[in-house]
Amino acid sequence: MASRMLSSLVPSPTIDLPSPARRNTKPNARTGSISELATPALTRTAVSLEYASLRHTGHCPLGMYVTPSPDNLLLWDAVFFVHQGYYTDSILKFRLIFPSNYPERPPTVQFLTDVFHPLISQQDGTFNLAPRFRPWRPKEHHVFDVLHWVKAAFKKHALDEIKEGDCYNKEAYRLYHDTTSSFAALATQSSMLSQSASALFDKDHPSMAGKGSHSMQFKELKPEQLNALRAKIGLQDWEEEPHT
Repeated sequence: MASRMLSSLVPSPTIDLPSPARRNTKPNARTGSISELATPALTRTAVSLEYASLRHTGHCPLGMYVTPSPDNLLLWDAVFFVHQGYYTDSILKFRLIFPSNYPERPPTVQFLTDVFHPLISQQDGTFNLAPRFRPWRPKEHHVFDVLHWVKAAFKKHALDEIKEGDCYNKEAYRLYHDTTSSFAALATQSSMLSQSASALFDKDHPSMAGKGSHSMQFKELKPEQLNALRAKIGLQDWEEEPHT
């Protein structure tokens, strides 16, 4: 599977944060917002602690990888490898954008990869957190809760419970409930497109228009390079169980 092959090339969460001395204090071109040095120290501390907490067991969902932008602690880039459900084998790039008054307000989740999903806007990739966080409670809710909701939203039990009023993609909602086979076909198409070389490696891919670059860059490897890397980190091919 493409996700099994490529997941080994993505960095896992780390608490090594970029040095504040190197951060840009000018408006960020990707978000139009001022960098985190122009925000309250409480916000910067809260976001740093949230990222450090991803090291705890179970906080960062399996199949999901997250890193702060090198230029702005208030902007995190992430990749989600979907392993089951309608979107199986999807490789989805998204980001979290923290407000200047975090944790009083939740981060914004924006998908950079085009994906046909009821909660994701087809215009700008914004993902709706409301079904899980209504309202957002700063003393109870954390970034790891957001990440787990993002992952859960791609599973059938969550799709079954989504209300039409919460959907940014009304067509996806209607197809899911009225013509499930058509919805499944479009979800599979999203998965296949997300694995394409253009979506993974092309910085100028149409889905990235106006969203800026993603700090987790995939690199296309030749077969011999991939085999050498797999051998170095001890990966082996899956073997089918013998039939009895």
